[in-house]
Amino acid sequence: MATTPAPSIPAHAHASPVLRLPKPAAHLSSLLALWCALFAGSLAAPPLLDDADATHAQAAQAMLHTGDWVTLHVDGIRYLEKAPLPYWIAALCLRLFGDSAFAVHLQLALTVLALAWLGYAWARRAFSERAAFYTALFLLTSTGVFLFTRIFIPDALLSLLLALALYSFLRALEPGKNLPANLYPYALWLALALAVLTKGLVALVFFLSSALLFLGLTRQFHLWRRLHPLRGLVLLLAVAAPWHVLAGLRNTGGERGHGFFWFYFINEHLLRFLGRRIPADYNKLPTALYWSLHLVWLFPWSLFAPAAIVSAWRRRSAWSNRSLSSRPEHRGLIAMRSGETPVFRDADTASNTFARNTVLLLLIFSSVVLVFFSLSTNQEYYTFPVYLPLLMLLAAGLTHTRNDVGAQHPGPEPAKGEMWVATDSRALTASYALFTAVGLAATLTLGYGLWTSRALPFVPDIGNLLAHRQVAHYTLSLAHFFDLTGPSFAALRLPATLAAVAFALGPATAWALHARGRDHAAVLAVASTAAVFLLAAHIALVRFTPMLSSQGFAARILALEQQHALGPDTEVLLFGDQSFGSSIPFYLDRRVLLVDGRSTSMLFGSTFPDAPPIFLTPQQLLAGWGSGPRKVLFVPLERRAEADRLLGARALLLDEASGKALLTDRPLESIHP
Repeated sequence: MATTPAPSIPAHAHASPVLRLPKPAAHLSSLLALWCALFAGSLAAPPLLDDADATHAQAAQAMLHTGDWVTLHVDGIRYLEKAPLPYWIAALCLRLFGDSAFAVHLQLALTVLALAWLGYAWARRAFSERAAFYTALFLLTSTGVFLFTRIFIPDALLSLLLALALYSFLRALEPGKNLPANLYPYALWLALALAVLTKGLVALVFFLSSALLFLGLTRQFHLWRRLHPLRGLVLLLAVAAPWHVLAGLRNTGGERGHGFFWFYFINEHLLRFLGRRIPADYNKLPTALYWSLHLVWLFPWSLFAPAAIVSAWRRRSAWSNRSLSSRPEHRGLIAMRSGETPVFRDADTASNTFARNTVLLLLIFSSVVLVFFSLSTNQEYYTFPVYLPLLMLLAAGLTHTRNDVGAQHPGPEPAKGEMWVATDSRALTASYALFTAVGLAATLTLGYGLWTSRALPFVPDIGNLLAHRQVAHYTLSLAHFFDLTGPSFAALRLPATLAAVAFALGPATAWALHARGRDHAAVLAVASTAAVFLLAAHIALVRFTPMLSSQGFAARILALEQQHALGPDTEVLLFGDQSFGSSIPFYLDRRVLLVDGRSTSMLFGSTFPDAPPIFLTPQQLLAGWGSGPRKVLFVPLERRAEADRLLGARALLLDEASGKALLTDRPLESIHP
């Protein structure tokens, strides 16, 4: 019986030893260790932050107290602007682990882990083992992924569900009648339904726009039956519709007769996109800043985007069905695993088709999301769903900027378009040089701050050292960055030193390794630099706790109650919008009164006839100050001057931090042991 000869590999491919890539288990274990260090290890601290973090935690906490899993409540007021799934998950975590930052943020850390795993599995199937590892590595060490999972917002979960829907979409289009293949259409529709329950109809807009554009560009509309659209739509409605219907039926009679349906679908979807949402408490980033900030969110890997783009352009012919990479003698060079037996991939096989489809779909999806939010009102983290797609494309490009099977071969130069895995690396060298320059600039900046503050004493409350410039009225996530001053480095010596050392050594080491042809080690050096920087950023965030969180004031109130210095009938009040001190009612686990706080997210819910009477005017506060039940008033920095003018000498100071104050209207009762 005749046997088929093994495919040959060009002689010059044997000029250097084959790189033995780690097995998937080694990759996954190292990625898990990195996740534990950066995400799981940061769950307990800092405490919940004021504004969105603790406000959303209150909504989950209220579910456990009221038993109402349909209508969200914050401080007893209907909170109708958000979809429920993240709050359902958080409520379950609170039930299991108690009222803590760990319980609230656990789902965020697990979501990042799942997102990294999905990226790994997707890139491994589409590209190679190395690209899979890089995809997950880039995701875990990107600035934006870390930064925007420090607060309880739904965008990470939305990103996971949309990515799962996109992956299932591609798998459903593949030919095959086995059981797993038949499950992908249902996984697609289920993921979409959960995405709708995570952040509303925008999930459908993103997915359907991307899917239709993809099918049109690839001329695959005839494959629509593989998606089971009718049964899928039934599944989507069965999962997503009940909550919307119940929420609409239970929440009627708000301002001007409006209820849930108007507020959620018209106000929170259409009017928000048009910038006419009520109330108008959202910003829109300037166009140039909106686009350029993605270099920050994907840092440090965004610096290598030019090299990945050059690599993709040079091997564009490999995506053609006529590519010479389909020749048997070249298949073994396209992907090597374990170093023992080549994994042969024909450019005309389903594997390469899946790779081409992956690239096209990720480009389409990223473009749809980025353009959408460039037109809409936006916050910096709204484009979180494009982080994984862009990083996967970047990983695929960088994987092939040099020969993926080892060092560059000294043999004859391949013909143009044939050996696309051996592309020129000048763009990659430029990226490492740029990273080194950025690292040097960061080192000098941090070093200057440390030097100028060397004689200053350590101050635990960094809020007293900041400028408080009120940039964009702090409605942008990074507005407090502009408050940093030279003296503030006295409170940031440890994280600043860690970051300075990382930027001084890491980029230069990565460049040197690249120059020696050790690109994999160079990538690991970049990742190590990013990991140390993110650890330093977390330590800095903890140092900012007195300014960003009011948990300390809640702890002070609880301590005084335990000492019987405050009676059980004490009224706790917040001056201004509840977001200024939203961590206080969460940690007190009780309702508080709001002085001049009928605004922003509390405005619409307060118009329902059964809304509890928690709102006071400043005049009502003044009239009741010193009489009736004892009053403890939290005053944020933004309203401190106003409160001082209103209450004057009648206010007694209980506590103070970062310009925020805790006041009472009469002397404390005798403390009983």
